[in-house]
Amino acid sequence: MGKATVSVSPWAEAWRRFKRHRLAYWSLWLLGAMVLAVLLGPLFYKVGVNDIDFKARLAGPSATHLFGTDDLGRDLLARMLYGGRISLAVGLAAMLMAITVGVIVGAVAGMARGWVDAALMWVTDLFLSLPQLPLLLLLIFLFREPLKQAFGLEVGVFILIVAVIGGFRWMPVARLVRSQFFSLREKEFVEAARALGASTSRQVWRHILPNSLGPVIVAATIDVAAAIIAESTLSFLGLGFPPDIPTWGRILYDGRDYMDLAVHWAMFPGIAIFLTVLTINFIGDGLRDALDPRRVL
Repeated sequence: MGKATVSVSPWAEAWRRFKRHRLAYWSLWLLGAMVLAVLLGPLFYKVGVNDIDFKARLAGPSATHLFGTDDLGRDLLARMLYGGRISLAVGLAAMLMAITVGVIVGAVAGMARGWVDAALMWVTDLFLSLPQLPLLLLLIFLFREPLKQAFGLEVGVFILIVAVIGGFRWMPVARLVRSQFFSLREKEFVEAARALGASTSRQVWRHILPNSLGPVIVAATIDVAAAIIAESTLSFLGLGFPPDIPTWGRILYDGRDYMDLAVHWAMFPGIAIFLTVLTINFIGDGLRDALDPRRVL
């Protein structure tokens, strides 16, 4: 008698394929370590974010201040641990917004026919044709003060940044989901469900959408990286979070005038942004390979 066949779930098989992509696998561990550092680091590194020590102004990395200090003597490691939470939260929240809107628009367009599909794609093309950076700056100028008055300084700016970044990242997801729906709704398993009397909503939720999640997950990793870069760009331009909220982009912006005196001030947040975006992109590459059944790993 032959050996018994071991049944492997699709997600277990995807994880096995993902682990064979070495860059993606180790990038996942590195990104996890960075997330744990910004979440748990302040519990162990007790230096205050806004503690001022004029005697240590622009000091380089040392045993007292591991990442050095800024022009007011504030500890850069403490500020980066605090700001990392905001930068990563902006990336995740903007990604969730973009993915949610994109999946809804793409699913409706993919299942609808005629003028509904045409209208949704016209709106998608309209957003794709808009110049993003000027519009981002305009929206921030128009809505920053009302949101700050309604929700407070930090929450109001956070909502604004997430809304403007997520609002300009959903269009590629919508197009991707629409194309997936066009392909999957003609497959045999969907035709069988339709022949058995499954409603349109059941076809979408039980059969089509789960089978289109692979490309969506890959798109989500790209959106997280793009949102972190966009937030850093806005903060670097002085249009993101205010100076007393030290995101990585804001710290980089503050240190730009001291490159000749304290290169560490701009170097460490720049490295943090670079590593975060790089690891997320590698993870996206690994997920693309792991979730694509046509690739042999």
